[in-house]
Parts: sequence; structure tokens; C-alpha cells
Amino acid sequence: MTPDKVALFSKEYPPHVYGGAGVHVEYLARALSRRLKVEVRCFGEQNLDAANLRVRGYAGWEEMTRNTDPRFVPTVDAFARSLAMAKDRLDADLVHAHTWYTDMAGLLAARLWGVPYVLTVHSLEPLRPWKVEQLGNAYHLSAWMERTALEQADAVIAVSAGTREDILRLFAVPPERVHIIHNGIDLEEYRPGAAQRPDFARLGIDPERPYLLFVGRITRQKGIIHLVRACADITPELQIVLCAGAPDTPEIAEEMRVAVAAARARRPDIVWIADMLPRAEVIGLYAHAAIFCCPSVYEPFGIINLEAMACEVPVVASAVGGIPEVVVPGETGLLVDPGLVAGSFDPADPALFARRLAEAVNHLAGDAGLRRRFGVAGRARVAGHFSWDAIAAQTLALYRSVCAAPRRAA
Repeated sequence: MTPDKVALFSKEYPPHVYGGAGVHVEYLARALSRRLKVEVRCFGEQNLDAANLRVRGYAGWEEMTRNTDPRFVPTVDAFARSLAMAKDRLDADLVHAHTWYTDMAGLLAARLWGVPYVLTVHSLEPLRPWKVEQLGNAYHLSAWMERTALEQADAVIAVSAGTREDILRLFAVPPERVHIIHNGIDLEEYRPGAAQRPDFARLGIDPERPYLLFVGRITRQKGIIHLVRACADITPELQIVLCAGAPDTPEIAEEMRVAVAAARARRPDIVWIADMLPRAEVIGLYAHAAIFCCPSVYEPFGIINLEAMACEVPVVASAVGGIPEVVVPGETGLLVDPGLVAGSFDPADPALFARRLAEAVNHLAGDAGLRRRFGVAGRARVAGHFSWDAIAAQTLALYRSVCAAPRRAA
């Protein structure tokens, strides 16, 4: 049975997108709407009615401003918005939730309106223990919301094989319910020739020198502090451009400030762009970069690597999570083992990890021919495996199978 309409639940949707999950939902909704009707329910004030695509934003709960520990606000607010999303009348044949912020919304809506429930795992709370810094004890509520919704879903989508293994190891979900569908990329938007040259002067970048680029949030997961500590050992032939904002906590924001200041004392050509730039400008930074670096210690997929590869930029990345399913070592980039302590996301020897990052970057920096080969191969890999049309087709096939299956008891 092919559904006539699906409802996607997400915290992020334009214009409020700051991470890979939001990018995923934006492009998936667009690709699916060429095949069937799509309704998006998200956090914010959005209100859009287009051909086959309806978007509705949900505002926060006013009670959050009264007598609430600030650390608890994101989680309790997510639960409140999930109730609002779920209770509103629904005429979709299937609901599909993204991230723990709306997993519970998907489950409640599926139960209230008697439709199948699909959930995409972009990351897992048990594998992000550092979020206790951000959420306090509300972290345990977010983990409960995720577990409850995930274990009752009719189908679970993992964005990589590594994520599927994590789901089966950490949750009580039958293997036949967990399916791998990767993230995708818009090859028309992310390509070298399409990118507008950034305003290098405004950003503080020397347009005459090649640069190493990082794009991502300031969070433990993204490993940016390890890259900053590697800066002293990276060849002076490269500028270092850190497009890094939205820190998880004041503590990691301060740690980043101190680390960058220490690195600049040894080499002043580190450009730190703390503002969230418009997407077109970020694509321009990708397209003009010499090398892209993704030093994550936890990365279920790593859509930023796809973005760089689509712009024909060679990648140096950590060999963790789903990254080895994207970056082919020796073909589209180089992978670095962070040497994580078993059962943790901490390198056993952080200084060694930093040196390994620098060595891989320097190897590519010294070989223009290799960079070019990796860049061309990277875009070819993206085109062959990660287009949004292909991802939407796989997702729709899963919807059909879920809608055709006998309904399970609640």
C-alpha cells in the first residue's frame, strides 16, 4: 500500500536549522513531496502551504518561563510541544519522527490517530553522555523519551550500518524492524561551480592562501577541541578556518575560547567564525577550501563530509560511527583513528589524536594532485550513493511495507 500522505515530525525545519537532522528533514520533505503529500510539524512559527507540502510550527510552552531549572527547559519543552503536535487533527497515513525531541510526538500521534509510526535515528542519547552537562537530570528524561518511542516504532531507520549496530545493542528492537537508509545531499546546490565566492575580507580569510575548513557546532561530539589543539602542528601553508558556533554549554564555549587563544599564540592565522552563516555562504566556504576536517568522536553519519565531498573537497575525518561508510580512505580522503577509550568517547591519548589529525592534513596539503583526485572521486561517490532522490525512493519503499504490514498491538 502506498500512502497518500505522510507527516514528518522534527525539531528543526527552515528557517531554524542548525544541525544535520534539520538538513535531512528539509531535503527529505522536499524530495518526498514530489511523490506524495507531506505535512511537517516542527518547532517554531513556520506556516507554509505549497504544492504537496504543508509546514506548521509549534511554539514553546509559556510555563517554561516560570520556576524552571534552565537546564530542564529543552527537554520538558520538547515533551510539551510533542503533546501539542500529537493532539492536533491528523489526516496522514503514516507518521515519521526525527530525533528525541519529537520521537514522543510521533509515538503519541500514531497511537491517537491509529496510523503506523516510523522513526529515524540521527544520534542516540546513551552514546552522548556529555549531554548531562547541558541538560542536567533532564538528560534521563530525554533518554526515556527516546527509548520509549524507539522500542515501540513500527520501523526504525538507522542513518548508517554503525548506527544500526548501536540500536540493536542498546535497545530492545527486533532486527527486522531496523533498516539502513543513509543521509543524502543536493548535488545541484553543493557543487564547486555553483558556489558564490565568500566575502573573504569580511570573514577575515586571506583569499591568496589555501585553507583547512571545519564546519559544525561546538560540542563534545564534534571533536573540535582536538582539531584546535592540532593547529600548532598543521603546516603553515594552510590557513585554518573554523566555522563553529552554537556551543552546547557556557562551559564548552569557554573551553573553546581558551583553546583557540592558546593556538593563536603559536599561529595567528586561525580564523574562527562563531556566527551561524547563511547556507549559501557555507557552501562557498566548502567550495573554496583546500581540505575539510571532521574530527568527531561520535558521528552516526556525518552529513558535513557529504557536503564537502559534493564540492570536490578532500576530507580528513575520524574513523568513527558512520563516517567510514561515507569517506573511503585512500580514495576520497583520509581517516584517522582517535584511539577512544573502550566504552567512552575520550581519546586515550588526546595529544596523539591531535598529531594524527595534523599529519593527515599535512600529507594532503603537500600533494595537490592527490587532493584533486580525492575531490573528484568524492563527488562521484556522493552522486552514485547519496542523492536525495535515491534516499526518498528508499524511504517511500519502507513506508509502503510498513503500511501494508498487519498493525501491531500497542
